Amino acid sequence: MEEFFSSIGIDNEIFSYVVMPLLIFFARVCDVSINTLRIMFVLNGKKNVAPILGFFEALIWLLAIGQIFQNIDNPMSYLAYAGGFGAGTYIGMVIEEKLALGRVLVRVITKDPMPELIDFMKERDFRFTNVGAEGRYGKVNLLFTVMKRDVLKEYIAKVKEVNDKAFYTIESVKRISEDDFNVMEDRPRFTAKVFNRVRK
Repeated sequence: MEEFFSSIGIDNEIFSYVVMPLLIFFARVCDVSINTLRIMFVLNGKKNVAPILGFFEALIWLLAIGQIFQNIDNPMSYLAYAGGFGAGTYIGMVIEEKLALGRVLVRVITKDPMPELIDFMKERDFRFTNVGAEGRYGKVNLLFTVMKRDVLKEYIAKVKEVNDKAFYTIESVKRISEDDFNVMEDRPRFTAKVFNRVRK
C-alpha cells in the first residue's frame, strides 16, 4: 500500500502520519457500525443477515489491526483507531435508529383511562391490552401494546397529545407468540427499507 501512495507522489511521512491514520479511522468506523447493526439483527432474530455482517465486521477489523501492527510506533494510528471506534458507535446507532427494524413493547400508565388513545389504536389496527392496576397513589390505567418500531414515534406523539403527563416505557421484543407470521412479514420489507433510507 505504501508503494502505491509513493507512486502517486505522496511521501512516506505524509503516508505514515496522515493517510494511514485516516484509513485506520474509516476502517474502524465501518467495522464498529457494522457491529452495532449486527447486534441489532441478532436481538431481532434475523439469522440470515447477522452472520453476513459478522463476516465483513471481522474482515475490516483484521485489516485495521494489521495496519496498527505495521505502524506500531506511530501514535497517530492509536488515536485513529480509538477515534474510529467512537465515531463508528455513534454512526451505527444513528443507522439503527433510522432503519427502525423490529418490534417494541410499549406500556402506558395513566391515572385516568384514555379512550381517545384506544380509538386511535383501533383505527391503526394495533393490538393492545388495557387493564386496571394499583399504583403508589391509588388506581391507575395500564395499556400494553406491541408494535413495529417504524410507527413508534407517531404513537408516542399521540400519547403525549392525549395526556402529556402519561408515564410510558419502551423495550425491544425479540419474539412474540405469532412470530412465524410476523418475522416473515418483516423480511420482504428489509431490503426495500435499507435502500429507501440510503436514497434519503
